[in-house]
Amino acid sequence: MDLRAGLWQKQTLKLAMTQELTQAIALLQYSAQELAAFLEAKSIENPLIQVDFKNIKTFDANMDRTRKKKQRPFERDQKNLIEQIGASNEETLEEYLLSQLNLLSVTTEDRSILQSLIENLDENGYLQISGLSKRLNVPEDRLHIYISRLQALDPPGIAANDLQECLVLQLERMPATSENELAIKILSKHFMLFAEKKWKAIAKMLDIELKEIQKVHDYIQCLNPKPGSAFQREKPAYIVPDVVVTRDGDELSVSVFDRLIPKVSFNEGYYQKLSGYRNEEVDRFLQEKQNDFHWIQRSLEQRKETLMKVSRKIIEKQRDFFIEGPENLKPMTMREVAEELDIHESTVSRTVREKYMQTPMGTYELKSFFTSAVQTTENDLASSHKVKAAIEQIIAGENKKKPVSDQAIAQLLEDREGMVVSRRTVAKYRDQLGIPSSSKRKRFD
Repeated sequence: MDLRAGLWQKQTLKLAMTQELTQAIALLQYSAQELAAFLEAKSIENPLIQVDFKNIKTFDANMDRTRKKKQRPFERDQKNLIEQIGASNEETLEEYLLSQLNLLSVTTEDRSILQSLIENLDENGYLQISGLSKRLNVPEDRLHIYISRLQALDPPGIAANDLQECLVLQLERMPATSENELAIKILSKHFMLFAEKKWKAIAKMLDIELKEIQKVHDYIQCLNPKPGSAFQREKPAYIVPDVVVTRDGDELSVSVFDRLIPKVSFNEGYYQKLSGYRNEEVDRFLQEKQNDFHWIQRSLEQRKETLMKVSRKIIEKQRDFFIEGPENLKPMTMREVAEELDIHESTVSRTVREKYMQTPMGTYELKSFFTSAVQTTENDLASSHKVKAAIEQIIAGENKKKPVSDQAIAQLLEDREGMVVSRRTVAKYRDQLGIPSSSKRKRFD
């Protein structure tokens, strides 16, 4: 081996991640809202880029429905007026509690402390007492007295420290019955055993039957675990599709919905004005900003073209989904689409990121069309989406006194549907569906 020091020339090929390439990759994965914000920021940075938001129109989910009735101006204005009145009269949790506090006969000091406690409630109506005594400069024993007064207000369960206390507070406000008393006893002394459905241990300790605990379980379903959530008035988030699929008989067509993307044009007037200075530094600045404009134009066209290619491929491979319904979704991976389009798999991933497709079956996230494959007994393939739907159907029809185990579900999937899946796969899909295990689904009545 030659270890002598020296200088040699070596020629290699490598991909350099320039700023333009980095921005092009980022632009491809932008949603319509992110892209509009990016273009607006670019127009501030580059005076030659002119961004026009006048072409942006409000998306109408029923735009392709010719049967939509026209609304008279009076009816539309009246509806808007009613919505404005409803919105202005919404009451927050803090306002609701303060209105009750104003009816109480308390001293100025007590009112101030109670008001501070109300301000410390979280959005669900819970009160974390850790360190609260020190922050409010109130002794622990007095603080608990104030908390008790706050807990006596509506809604029931307010100002609880945790879920256990919240449920018990609500039970204590309900009519005293044998069922109510048993519920209070179980939640107060055996909350964790009850939550983990270790009911046999509770039944043994309290010398009661399992069906009585089942009644308690059903009884507390009427309680509100988040008493403050009813006062949360979040505006609904509307999904705007990036591509729209229309159907005419058995023919499917796709178009990019770009009415939320502002129009980008070249500021010719500004360019002509500055180029008249005949200054080398100004010319260099104009050349740089002009190249930036052309790059953005090319990137926008490439983004639209790539989105169309991927969308068309999805329609081609998932035709049964669009014609017959969501239950006919077939297994499809991003690698498979990338190979057929002769692009990189990461390009497909960026293209479908946070983008939605409006279809005759509803609006779906683009990435939801990509599902893993499950082998069937006929040497065919089924999508994970279809397997999950089958699992839900089996559990919905089970005997709740003898719920089906994950192993039994796996066997039923093979026998009924011809889907070959393991017990672990069933457990994973069940967790993703938010369905508890068989032991926690069991009823004792």
